[in-house]
Amino acid sequence: MQPSPASTPLFSRVDSVGAWVAPAALRALLAWEFIESGLEKLHGANWFAELGDKFPWPFSLLGADASWFAATWLELIGGAALLLGLGTRYAAFALWVLTVVAIHAVHWPEQWSSLTELWQGYAISDQGHGNYKLPLIYLVMLLPLALRGGGRLSLDHAIARYVRSASPDAVADGRTWALVALGFGLPSALLLPWFGGALIALAATLALAATLRRAPSLRHAVALRG
Repeated sequence: MQPSPASTPLFSRVDSVGAWVAPAALRALLAWEFIESGLEKLHGANWFAELGDKFPWPFSLLGADASWFAATWLELIGGAALLLGLGTRYAAFALWVLTVVAIHAVHWPEQWSSLTELWQGYAISDQGHGNYKLPLIYLVMLLPLALRGGGRLSLDHAIARYVRSASPDAVADGRTWALVALGFGLPSALLLPWFGGALIALAATLALAATLRRAPSLRHAVALRG
């Protein structure tokens, strides 16, 4: 017998509403921003050539035309995917990386001697260089979509209901934490090498610890089979 809604704690019921509303609101706002930016690029002139060599490796290997084409269609397709909630995690992570590259190429100062000096660029103004507050907000908004998906009001959720049976909530193990730390650490290293390097080192440590922890159980399983 299932408990009645009235007997369920209030915040648990609010959490249920939030699973529908909160991710959908994030997706809608971000979709608007990225689709609008993509349309401006689609109908505007290519100004990436003016950036010279400011794109980080390996994106610097692409020419200005290829980079413009990739950025335009990633914003359009990724924005549409967020709006529909289709492939939300992949779209959010791809746009997260795109935003990091944009911060590096357009907004990030070429030289800074202290975090205080770097913090001066945390602003919203008409100047592009040093004006990284808005794209940084986008990174934070994309993070829950990349890690938790598009929520219940999404095509991802509707498809999942038909292609797999309900399963209990999984608990993240060390390898999962390592994968997430590595996935976000590599792009972060483009902006803050020390921070990205710390995440990469954490990923390696967690992966090694998970492997060592799993080794005795694997040896035991092999011994039983033998």
